[in-house]
Formats: sequence, structure tokens, C-alpha cells
Amino acid sequence: MTWVTTATVLQKLRDYENREAWGSFAERFRKPVVSFARGMGLKTADAEDVAQETLLAFAEAYRNGKYDSTKGRLSKFLFGIAYRQSLKFRRAGAPGAGGGKLAQPESGFWSEVPDEDESHASGVWDTQWESSVLAECMQQARVEFEPMTFRAFELVVREEMPPPQAADELGIPIKSVYNAKHRVLKRIRELRDTYESEA
Repeated sequence: MTWVTTATVLQKLRDYENREAWGSFAERFRKPVVSFARGMGLKTADAEDVAQETLLAFAEAYRNGKYDSTKGRLSKFLFGIAYRQSLKFRRAGAPGAGGGKLAQPESGFWSEVPDEDESHASGVWDTQWESSVLAECMQQARVEFEPMTFRAFELVVREEMPPPQAADELGIPIKSVYNAKHRVLKRIRELRDTYESEA
């Protein structure tokens, strides 16, 4: 598995006929948008629609030169689109609007939050975005390290197991556990740095 930077994904997205590029783009950015829309109280199917509309709108804006990485982070640009799309779906489902999408709203960060509270929405978005980015970096790191090394990292960092206990469980020297933690964390930070900064 080769790590592909966001810059590479976006560069390929300029080609309208490149379906693989669209697939890579959608795979990378769909999840945080869906999670965000769900957090705003939308049902799963509507959250998926919001993600589709958001990604299509971004792709069009990007191809038309409306996204400039020197003027702001990619995540914030996507947030603006996802926020507007989510509001549109929320309002379509409001009582008397005829949409019915929120007749039985699912629980979420935003199920009872006013539409105009953009600062709250921004915080929710940042949380979902970072969670998604971390998950991708973790997935990449998993394939780059030996299973034992990555498992030692998981036990100590993700499961908060004391290093001596992790060493006993895995049957390896405690020094190997500390080395695994250091190496994997360092790689995840490197991956995170390239995820959006090059877009």
C-alpha cells in the first residue's frame, strides 16, 4: 500500500475523465463529511447525500480554480461546503417544509442546536476531520510495520497498557515495546504532516 498525499489526489482530480481519481478523492473525504452531517442530526441516508453533494461541489470548485491552498486549509474549505449542504437538508426537513428528513431526527451533536451556531459546527467538524485523518494514518502505518511492532504500539498507546505488561503479553523485551511506540508514533506524525499540508 503506497501512501498518496492529498496534493496528488487533488492533482489527479483535475482530469474529468479520471474515475480512479474521483474514487480516491471520495474515499478519502467522504467519511468525515458523513460523520459531520450525522452530527448535525441528519439520518444516515441524508448524511450520505450531503457527502455526495459536498464532494461534487468541491470537485467543481477545485477544477474551476476556486480552491487556493495558500489562503486556507483544505479542511476549512470543505467545512464551508459541508456546513451549507447540511443546513439545506436540515431546513428541507423542518416542520412545514415538506421534506420530512428530520421528522424523527437521529441523535447527534447538532440534533437540538440552532442552524446559525456555526462556531459549534466548526468544532464538530474539526473533531470528525482529525478522527478521520488519524484513522487513515493509522491504517497506513499498520501496513508499514511488522505486526508485532504495530501491536506493541497499539497495546501501549491505544489500549493504555503499561509497557512491562505489553512486553510480557507479546513475549518481547520491554526495550522493543518502547522502540515500537517511538517508531510508530513518529511515522504517524510524518503521515499526518503530509496529509493536508501539501494540498
